[in-house]
Amino acid sequence: MAKKDLLFITVIGRDMKGIVARVSQLLFRESINIDDISQKVIEGFFVMTMLVDMTGSRTSLDRLRAALEKLGAKMKLRIQVQHSNVFKAMHRVSP
Repeated sequence: MAKKDLLFITVIGRDMKGIVARVSQLLFRESINIDDISQKVIEGFFVMTMLVDMTGSRTSLDRLRAALEKLGAKMKLRIQVQHSNVFKAMHRVSP
């Protein structure tokens, strides 16, 4: 089984129609698979976390980040991308 190239994506902003669809469409166009997704609306604010797999995508992390930030600016959302290796290193528990 091939090793996955995993990223965490977080989306935060005022709730509106189409957020999940537009982010998902962007990922689909870049051949990025959504492995896990969680979303919730809290007092009118939309919060979503995604675990996505870039294996097989031709785009770079920097290009993906720029595209998601552009989409976020257009929709007045904050969209952040972090490679899972960075996340794991930041949250590693030492013995």
